Amino acid sequence: MKNYSPACDKNKKVILYALQRFLVNQPAPCRLLEIGSGTGQHAAFFASQFPFIEWQPSDKKEKLSSINAWQKEAKLPNLLPAITVDIDADDWPIKTSHHVFTANTAHIISADQLKRLVNGVAAILLKNGYFFIYGPFNYRGQFTSASNAEFDQWLKRKSTQAGIRDFEMLNSLAHYDAQFSLTADLPMPSNNRMLVFQKN
Repeated sequence: MKNYSPACDKNKKVILYALQRFLVNQPAPCRLLEIGSGTGQHAAFFASQFPFIEWQPSDKKEKLSSINAWQKEAKLPNLLPAITVDIDADDWPIKTSHHVFTANTAHIISADQLKRLVNGVAAILLKNGYFFIYGPFNYRGQFTSASNAEFDQWLKRKSTQAGIRDFEMLNSLAHYDAQFSLTADLPMPSNNRMLVFQKN
């Protein structure tokens, strides 16, 4: 079953422009792992825009049917069938990746899972590879907009473990043991950001 998200259509082009700043001159072959592919719309769109990148979508098992429906419809040689990546597992099915991208995941997983996500990406990402994280973030413990504050309350009603994360906390996790360096913190529409970390 192919699911559809209006938000994915709304933000795909601005995310594309941000990714293009870092992915335009990648040597082939080049693989990018997308964590939390959701409906599969982003994977199909970005793979069409980066034909030189082998795009690997992933998510929980129950999400794979929609992602693979988009993948089959796209008929792109560089868009791979979706796989399950469990961020709580010690062993991921992908052992190495040139780059990793995730959108709107940091605020729906717990703080402990976010730490495991960062460490898991650090374990598989090749040297100088980029880790792209898109979504809303707080700065110095403050919401950047009233709508983000309302969104945070909505998230917490769904799960006490969810919530908009502090940029400083995530940046500290990424810099722990000199795993990553922050390359860019880009403003995006609708009070979102694109954080770009590079593997040391």
